[in-house]
Amino acid sequence: MMPVRDDWQSAAELIRLLDKSVSQSIDAIEVLIIDDGSVQQCKPRELVSDFKTVRSIQTLRLRRNVGHQRAIAIGLSYLQKMGACDAVVVMDADGEDTPDGVVRLLESFSASGGDKAIFAERRRRSESLVFRSFYFLYRALHRGLTGISVKVGNFSVLPSKHLDTLVVMNELWNHYAAAVFRSKLPFVLVPIPRGHRIAGKSKMNFVALVAHGLSAISVFGDIIGVRILIASLVGSGLAGLGILAAVLIRVLTNRAIPGWATYATGTLAIIMMQFLTIAASFTFFVLSNRSSAGFLPARDYALFVGEIRSIYPHE
Repeated sequence: MMPVRDDWQSAAELIRLLDKSVSQSIDAIEVLIIDDGSVQQCKPRELVSDFKTVRSIQTLRLRRNVGHQRAIAIGLSYLQKMGACDAVVVMDADGEDTPDGVVRLLESFSASGGDKAIFAERRRRSESLVFRSFYFLYRALHRGLTGISVKVGNFSVLPSKHLDTLVVMNELWNHYAAAVFRSKLPFVLVPIPRGHRIAGKSKMNFVALVAHGLSAISVFGDIIGVRILIASLVGSGLAGLGILAAVLIRVLTNRAIPGWATYATGTLAIIMMQFLTIAASFTFFVLSNRSSAGFLPARDYALFVGEIRSIYPHE
């Protein structure tokens, strides 16, 4: 399963390379392309080749562009409803998720008995120094807020039985990998280097990348809320101790500078009130989120499905 937006040339070449790579170890694969509101129309003849392993190619066209994370959520919900598959390989269509990587993921999947999700752990990135610098800062922020290190993307193999759990998680609508981690389903990381784009340039700009990162963090909103709540209470407690210390120094000693205690106490009181306000805000945020079901992919995905088309074999 691969989300695509206008990147049909890369998708076509990737399917051909994938067919050759897995032909020695897999009997049959079926390809589902999630057409994420493409402007350019898919040309079936460009996707079809003399396949050895690929048994079918389908496109699931969405009514509007929803982004690759939500396109993945819709695709997984569709596959869960259709059933009849052993596992789902989730990958991008631009070539950065390589066919050789698929073989390694499937080998690990077989070695695990087919009971665990297998994610590609990125050990080498091919982006620019600026991108890698911001990515490092993002990983540090993610680790500080959630306690979880960012090591994976979409590239993975899911046992079909995991779909029943994921499609009823509203977190899946925001970020696929984070939802799997949040689900507490068993998974394994396999180090796989990132490939290079087959054709064209990435459409992900800086703003889109930031939004993508925030979507991953938002999956752990309640955990982040509790961490900030604790930090705010600790901060307000320290501010309270500072106020107490200022008053004691002013009353019990002769070392206080005239007017110092008043300014220090007032400043610390403002800081303490800000911390308490933050704590109260995040308390209500966590409680409101836990009482809201939100968007459930299994229930709501069909609203976005416009057309299901068989590309190969042709109907």
